[in-house]
Amino acid sequence: MLLRHVRYFLAVAEAGNFTRAAETLHVSQPTLSQQIRQLEDTLGAPLFDRSGRSVRLTDAGQAYYVHARRALQDLEAGQRAIHDVGELTRGNLRLAMTPTFTPYLVVPLIVAFNARYPNITLSLREMPQERVEPLLTDDDIDIGIAFDDIHLPDLEATPLIDEPLAYMVGASHPLARRRAALGAEALAGESMAMLTREFATRGYIARYFGGLGIEPRIAFEANSVSAVLDAVRSGRHATVLPAAIAAGQADLRILKLERPLPPRHAALLQRKGAYRTAAARAFVDFALSEFKRRRASPAHD
Repeated sequence: MLLRHVRYFLAVAEAGNFTRAAETLHVSQPTLSQQIRQLEDTLGAPLFDRSGRSVRLTDAGQAYYVHARRALQDLEAGQRAIHDVGELTRGNLRLAMTPTFTPYLVVPLIVAFNARYPNITLSLREMPQERVEPLLTDDDIDIGIAFDDIHLPDLEATPLIDEPLAYMVGASHPLARRRAALGAEALAGESMAMLTREFATRGYIARYFGGLGIEPRIAFEANSVSAVLDAVRSGRHATVLPAAIAAGQADLRILKLERPLPPRHAALLQRKGAYRTAAARAFVDFALSEFKRRRASPAHD
């Protein structure tokens, strides 16, 4: 059995079709079929059910797929390890983060890391946590910056910071000058601009309002923080986002709540037992040190 057989098997399994898999692999369909037959002969079991219009994994194929996928991930990690330079004179780092972190947390961190390690090439992706986690388990990214409330058992979370959330409005909103704390009745009557349901922040806010026994009146939703903020700046809507986003923004106001929003816990997510490149290890150490320094700084208080 050769590595080629494993790659071909995975391509067919994921495409569900020999023709599409052959096109992806840049080989002819007869060649691909022959290679899969050789693998099945070696294993002593059929891996695919070819009786229908699409190709499906047999029970044996499903069992083999799990191990083949993990083996290929480990081999690819080993290939990266060979080219990994411990002194960080070169390297690559693949990151993904949830959008609420990007403006105030991730961008400054990335800029500082790049200044320290200018030869590390960074690949950054912004997406909801429910997409970050599968990418980590599939070894498509090295580190995720999200929340410590992880859902997949193959992942581990390293605490990073506590993230205070705030109820905020635009400077022209009728409540912008209010000093008294808002109670449940006042919150129930306000028009809200929110991130869409695919974001963890939306579920967090729903749980908060549910604890107050009210249903937020959502008038606008978007899949980007900037779009939500634009709606809030119009003066017609309120929202809940990280307090740090409103810090220093003259056109945003944070309002007091009778029942404060509890903080969320940001974390660095990684796959358990995965190979850690020198770049990934350096980033984790740098991020933890940077936020420890910020917490200890008088300016942070």
